[in-house]
Order: sequence, then C-alpha cells, then structure tokens
Amino acid sequence: MVIRMRHTRAHTGNRRSHHALKAKNTSLCKECGHPRLPHTVCANCGMYRGRKVVNVTLKAEKKAKKKTKKSDTK
Repeated sequence: MVIRMRHTRAHTGNRRSHHALKAKNTSLCKECGHPRLPHTVCANCGMYRGRKVVNVTLKAEKKAKKKTKKSDTK
C-alpha cells in the first residue's frame, strides 16, 4: 500500500504531544517520613492509613532466605 497523504513533522508532533510521561505524585509517610505513592502501603514501614498492614521485617527475612537457598543450589 502507498501512503496517500504525508504528515509533516509538526502534525506528527502535535499528535504525539500527549505521549509525554508525567511525574508521579508522592507523599510522605506519616509514620516514617519515607516518600510513597498515595493509596499504597509504605514500603519502608508497612503502614497504611494508620495500621500495620505488611510486616516488612518478616518479608525481608523471607527474601534473604530465598536468595541464600537459590545460591546454594547453583
């Protein structure tokens, strides 16, 4: 197929003007002061809306244990 109408660079740029990335809005955690995304659990302390939702220390220990187990098998 042949392109019927060629678009200028300006036309292409106008069409792509909405494709730019936007900066994410971060807020500070009220417990630890670590930046986090709104409406998500804080990755540093595991708190969400004043409650402890995720046990971060247990999660880190689990990850370390899995990593050592994986390196032992190699």
